Amino acid sequence: MTAGTAKTASSSPLLDQYVPLLGAAEVDELRALARPLVGRHIQMVNSTAVGGGVAEILTRLLPLMGELGLAVSWEVLAGAQDFFEVTKAFHNALHGDRYEAKQEHFDIFLAYNERNRRLLRPDTEFTVIHDPQPAALIEARENHSGHWIWRCHIDLSRPNPAVWGFLEKYVTRYDGAIFSSPAFARQLPIPQYLFFPAIDPLSDKNRELEPDFVRAVAESYGIDTKRPILTQISRFDRLKDPVGVVRAYRIVKRYFDCQLVLAGGSASDDPEGSQVLAEVREAAAGDPDIHILELPPSAPVEVNALQRASTIVIQKSIREGFGLTVSEALWKKKAVVAGAVGGIKIQVIDGVTGFLIHSIEGAATQIAQLLRDRRLRERMGENGYEHVKQNFLLTRHVKDYMLAMLAMEHPGESVVHFN
Repeated sequence: MTAGTAKTASSSPLLDQYVPLLGAAEVDELRALARPLVGRHIQMVNSTAVGGGVAEILTRLLPLMGELGLAVSWEVLAGAQDFFEVTKAFHNALHGDRYEAKQEHFDIFLAYNERNRRLLRPDTEFTVIHDPQPAALIEARENHSGHWIWRCHIDLSRPNPAVWGFLEKYVTRYDGAIFSSPAFARQLPIPQYLFFPAIDPLSDKNRELEPDFVRAVAESYGIDTKRPILTQISRFDRLKDPVGVVRAYRIVKRYFDCQLVLAGGSASDDPEGSQVLAEVREAAAGDPDIHILELPPSAPVEVNALQRASTIVIQKSIREGFGLTVSEALWKKKAVVAGAVGGIKIQVIDGVTGFLIHSIEGAATQIAQLLRDRRLRERMGENGYEHVKQNFLLTRHVKDYMLAMLAMEHPGESVVHFN
């Protein structure tokens, strides 16, 4: 991956396209909030242009902010294998995994952050640094210029002390920090904001599809649409526990003639993906009803179709920052069985929009209950759709950013702090 400006999708949405879905008042409010910010330059920095939820959000977010008159750019951190191996270890450690701190790892992290300083524009009014990978870029700030925000997308409720202690001294130098759940907030001397991540209902991954097309896509992967389909859409990552999903499916399979689809890809900043994929293939060996699909980032319509073809969607994460695949499934009126961790607990209201689970056996039990009860699946699907519409759509995400920026420009007038 080389550093540079990331490209947004060519089929970018326009604000007026959201009016039939959300109403004119919602869009008018965005335009009113944007007026004091017109012309402000906002620089987003993250570690990958494709793969993963951050890149996906930014691809859809930036065009809407641009239409509102904000000058938004997106820069991608340059890093080699050694850097991403270190940041993946940091990522897992911040989620609570055991980690043996080595000075060599901290040195690699700082060296790549130093090399990437050239990405930054000194005249930017707002700089938003996403996640730990580029956190030390705050060192490039000159004379406290502009407003700097650290946007944390991961679960920091139980971080490894050594890694968090290292990062904290950089985070505290920002003007504010954004978290996806109150449970992730840390004791910091800077303002903290609560932003739920969001999906774009008009994107190829979430827009309506014709049933015949959905069926054709599923069948093209060898999936039988006449039998129940259990699906997990996620990167092949141990924290998503795809092997646990296979084990839960095998329990359910004793009683229901169902199929399992595990579909996902990898991100350029995640070097473990191929290892996990091999583990999943080994766990699934010998069962033709388990479909393991390695999809490129350029397959959002296929992901959409697979979710819509599903009987139940699973997200058996054991750690999770938010897990937007849950909102994607709820938007498509699918009942979800998901790990009771991180931001998933904000999306899945247990017994209302899906079931929260804590074990492989618990997942199997709830999947079996939903397979037995079609009306329950449908009721949860309708509830989930409304929950996402009210809380997890892209237009609300744009609004959150603008409110935070206005709060920073006018301290003391904000209503979005939760610290």
